[in-house]
Amino acid sequence: MDFILALVDFILHVDKHLVEIIGNYGTWTYLILFAIIFSETGFVVTPFLPGDSLLFVIGALGAKGTLSFEFAMILLIIAALGGNTLNYFIGKIIGHRILAMKNSRIIKKEYLNKTHAFYAKHGGKAIIFSRFVPIIRTFAPFVAGLGKMSFLRYTIYNVIGGVSWVLLFMFAGYFFGNIPTVKENFTYVIFAIIFVSLLPTIIPYIRSKRR
Repeated sequence: MDFILALVDFILHVDKHLVEIIGNYGTWTYLILFAIIFSETGFVVTPFLPGDSLLFVIGALGAKGTLSFEFAMILLIIAALGGNTLNYFIGKIIGHRILAMKNSRIIKKEYLNKTHAFYAKHGGKAIIFSRFVPIIRTFAPFVAGLGKMSFLRYTIYNVIGGVSWVLLFMFAGYFFGNIPTVKENFTYVIFAIIFVSLLPTIIPYIRSKRR
C-alpha cells in the first residue's frame, strides 16, 4: 500500500520529484530517466510507470537548462525504441508460455484484451498509435511479438512511434512547461495529459456500452 501511495505521489508531482532526483544524483539522473522510460515500454509488468508526463517535465527542465535537452532527447529515444524491442521479443519467445500459466499475475488479461481490440481497430499502425495511450503502450509490443508480426515491419512502426512520442511530449514541455499557469497547476496538467491519452480507449468502450 505504501508503494502504491508513493507511486501515485511521484506521478502527480513528478516535476518536484524530478528536481529532487537531479539535486541528489546529478548526472546519474540521466540513467534513472533512461531506466524508467525503458522499463515503462519494455516490460509488461510495469505499465504504471510515468511516461507522457515524465517526458513533458524533462522538456520543461531542459528549457530552463536544468537538464541537457538534446542529450536527454537522444537518450530517451534510444530507451523508448530499446524497451519496445525487448518487449516484442519477450512476447515472441515466451508470450504463449506466460498466457498459458494458470492464475498468472504477471500480466492482466484485461489489459491484453484492450490491446487486442486496439490492434483490431488500427492494424499494424497500432504500434505507432499505442505510443500515446498509457498501458496499451506497454502491451502493444508484447502482443506484436505474440502475434508473430514481422520484425522488420514492427521496427519501422516502432521507430516512427517512439521518435514521435518522445519529441512530441519533450517539445511540449520545452515550450509550455514553464508558463506560470502551467507550473502552478501542474497536477491538473498531469490529469489532463492522462485523460487525453486515454481517450482512444475510453471512447470505443463507451460506444460498445451504448450498443
